[in-house]
Amino acid sequence: MKNYRYINYFFAILLVATGFSLTSCEDEPDKYEVASGYPTVNYVRVTDIAASDSLLTGAYMSSNICLVGENLRSIYELYFNDQKAVLNTSYITDHTLIVDVPKDIPSVVTDKIYMVTRSKDTIKYDFKVLVPSPTVNSMSCEFSKPGSEVTLYGDFFIDDPNVPITITMAGNVEVTQITSITKTAISFILPNDATSGYINVKSIYGVGRSKFRYYDTRNVLFDWDGSHGGLSIGKGWRDGSKVKKEEDENSLDGAYICFTGDMAGGAGATWNEDAFSFNYWPDASDKLTLRKDFAEMIEEYGVNGLQVKFEVNVPSSNPWKAGGLQIIFNGNAAGDNAYFSDTNVPRGLWIPWRNSGSYDTAGKWVTVSLNLSDFNKTHEGNKCDVGFDKTMLDGLTFFVWNGGVEGTDCTPVIMIDNIRVVPVE
Repeated sequence: MKNYRYINYFFAILLVATGFSLTSCEDEPDKYEVASGYPTVNYVRVTDIAASDSLLTGAYMSSNICLVGENLRSIYELYFNDQKAVLNTSYITDHTLIVDVPKDIPSVVTDKIYMVTRSKDTIKYDFKVLVPSPTVNSMSCEFSKPGSEVTLYGDFFIDDPNVPITITMAGNVEVTQITSITKTAISFILPNDATSGYINVKSIYGVGRSKFRYYDTRNVLFDWDGSHGGLSIGKGWRDGSKVKKEEDENSLDGAYICFTGDMAGGAGATWNEDAFSFNYWPDASDKLTLRKDFAEMIEEYGVNGLQVKFEVNVPSSNPWKAGGLQIIFNGNAAGDNAYFSDTNVPRGLWIPWRNSGSYDTAGKWVTVSLNLSDFNKTHEGNKCDVGFDKTMLDGLTFFVWNGGVEGTDCTPVIMIDNIRVVPVE
């Protein structure tokens, strides 16, 4: 039997440290007991009985798998590479053991399962823990200028010492200055020749493409100066002229709008249209849906396949602590323009201070995204009885008011630029 078992000092130390023990009780004849001897694994399969003939040589982290073999109750501890699995004795029999692959990335990759017995012997079985390629969900500011530091957010940003992580912008432009890396965020300096498009992140486990496009100027509805093909002003009762700012030291790229003023902290916040709103209430000839890009996106992706994006800057000196940003697509040729408090008009609500009580971006521009599939609220945050559809996309309103959440008195400064609608990718 000596040629069958593999003694591993590392696992012996871990066993001593855990101090785990299982004992039997004579008055509990059905109580689970660790068996003596050594386990044998014949194969590993999925847990779904309908697909039980699907044998596995590897599985992704957190996957639920079944070991099939002999004397599996002799397994006292189980490791995938150097990561310990959680054993549930309710799912262990002599011939099967159901377990979740550990969710943490192994520090030392051996492509082995280690089965440790009560006598501290370790039996190995070949099995790979699969780590996904990088997932790139979002970017701190999609309109950042070359030379500035930005951050990508996602998962599985693994910087292996033998295979360093790399970032490539559109046009095969390589990032040469990575400033920090964690599993879920990676920061770098935008190259001087960075161009609009997707961003690829490559790790030892594969390549992940961003779910967005850097400097995406498709279907920009409002950029306040026409620099990206957007409108420079709204239209209607509050056209934005009272909140529009020309290019200054706070600009992201030219003109922008800036909501600011005293905001009361009650759930209803403060009704102040002049300081906290802009409207675009169109006529039949200038509806937003007449724009070629917008019309094509609506046709191809449908309302639920689109999202509204914009950049926002809230300085730390004037944090936002009350009121919700209400985003209302509205307006039609009949002049039946929706008003802020109309509970029959579904809208999106953005209340970034909701959980912490305060929100600011430290004076930096950041990108905000809201799926149109979530535009189902009233101004108080309740579910709207009227469904959201493409006939509501002709006009647009932004208004900071209400939201249905109790806040605190504040004088926020909320700068907004590059309002656009693009596909959810």
